[in-house]
Amino acid sequence: MLSDRYQIGELIGRGGMASVYRGHDLTLGRDVAIKILKRELAADSTFRTRFRLEAQSASRMSHPTIVRVFDAGEDSQTDADGTVHPVPYIVMELVSGRLLKDIISEGPVPIADALRYTDGILEALEYSHRAGVVHRDIKPGNVMVTPAGQVKVMDFGIARAVSDSSSTVAETTAIIGTAAYFSPEQAKGEPVDSRADVYSSGVVLYELLTGRTPFRGDSPVAVAYQHVSETPLAPSEIVDSVPRSLDAVALRALAKDPFQRFQDAASFRAALDATREGRGPSKKQVGALTSELYGANPRQAAETARSLRQLSTDTTMQRTQAGPPAAWIWAGIAVLAVVLISVLFWVVTSRPGTTVPGNARVVPDVVTMSWDRANELLFSQDLQAEQFSESSDKIAEGTVIRTDPGAGTTVAPGQTVKVYVSTGQEMGTVPTLVGLSTQQATDALTGAGLTLGAITTRNDPDLSEGTVISSDPGVGEEVAVKTPVSLVAASGKVTLVDVVGYTLEAAQRALTADTIKLTPVVVEDATCSATPGERIVAAQSLTPGDVPIHSTVNLTVCTGP
Repeated sequence: MLSDRYQIGELIGRGGMASVYRGHDLTLGRDVAIKILKRELAADSTFRTRFRLEAQSASRMSHPTIVRVFDAGEDSQTDADGTVHPVPYIVMELVSGRLLKDIISEGPVPIADALRYTDGILEALEYSHRAGVVHRDIKPGNVMVTPAGQVKVMDFGIARAVSDSSSTVAETTAIIGTAAYFSPEQAKGEPVDSRADVYSSGVVLYELLTGRTPFRGDSPVAVAYQHVSETPLAPSEIVDSVPRSLDAVALRALAKDPFQRFQDAASFRAALDATREGRGPSKKQVGALTSELYGANPRQAAETARSLRQLSTDTTMQRTQAGPPAAWIWAGIAVLAVVLISVLFWVVTSRPGTTVPGNARVVPDVVTMSWDRANELLFSQDLQAEQFSESSDKIAEGTVIRTDPGAGTTVAPGQTVKVYVSTGQEMGTVPTLVGLSTQQATDALTGAGLTLGAITTRNDPDLSEGTVISSDPGVGEEVAVKTPVSLVAASGKVTLVDVVGYTLEAAQRALTADTIKLTPVVVEDATCSATPGERIVAAQSLTPGDVPIHSTVNLTVCTGP
């Protein structure tokens, strides 16, 4: 049992970070999946804090293609020797289905299914990126496919908590899993944004089309190196049945430079949709795209070198033409050596100028300074500062976010530099929503700068369908703009119980109770025998279950001899 609420059941999965158990939420009475972190990760207090914050961020996302995070918490466990260690956990939606990596391992995936699975992943990323959440660990092991074919992406926010707590690529790789789906910027330890997820989705598409990842090696470091420097083969060069139109899409998604990739998941999805029209580039155009995205093909150079080695070692081959005179060969080598030495000398001795002309100024770096300090520094450089306000959820209030022109730019003396100062996180107040329809509540949230989150329904005998009962966060609470607000709305129904066999008085009490408030009407039936001394309900006009509020229920009572 965790936190006196979650009952732990059977083990249903195990990964590099955690184990997943089937569980039951005793408070809400529903089955859930519970992920419990490994002890070595749980021992890091910094990681536990970051993990909890990221799990809370992920829990605010509600989308059909994302496995919901219901709760996150921390319990403790005492070993036999009396040692107490923390047990961080997250409670998630229990999804039945199969991991995408298991589907891939079973054999070739049809093109249509590969596109459908990738589109589902990108749909989830499109939603999460709008919510400001970057997944960072998109791979087939984090994607579920339900029996109905619905794609479900899981572990949002967890990858970030792990990677931010890891100091090296090797350490991060050991925790998160295979490096086969890393973006080049992740492999180099650089800051990442949503385009890293686009790259990883491109790797998943590539694997779905070909049955293998674009880069493979003996170690995670070797694979990471290939992500940074090697050119992937076009998918159609591995599997002939892959259309060249998908070659272009996969190669674009796998561009080393984030600015050459699809800039968001929506653009990636649009490109996949376009391939269904059947218009694909020629092999020459795919080759030109490869050169544009990755430069000269290193594989071609390797094959050329291999061919030259074969010519030099194959004693069975004979020349049919005389080779060039040896003197010319040595002369050419000497000329080439002189040229290379001259170029090397020029590169070593030449240095770019570091002085700034007297009639120019360089904009100093004032980011993270206060406005007063930035104004003084710019004034000392003979520049004019003009203040502009801009909200930011990352830069503290009163601190400089950026300048225009940017730091390091050479400008004329006296030029005005726009200084953008943070006003802090822009906040919005949750308006009164109770009693409104869901459409009216949506409009009210939009007007307050907030968004509509999940809507759950609840039976209420007095409220029509869609009427808001409560909200989370509640009315008057101040939250960050664009925060999703979840609603509980009336279903417009109540639950009718089966009253057949009740006495008429008991049935009427049950139907008119405050939680139901239905209208019972007695219908006497002389064709069936009455029970002496009692009036027993023989039939009811509505089937037990949810029925519209204020419904009339005919209760048949036998009155025959």
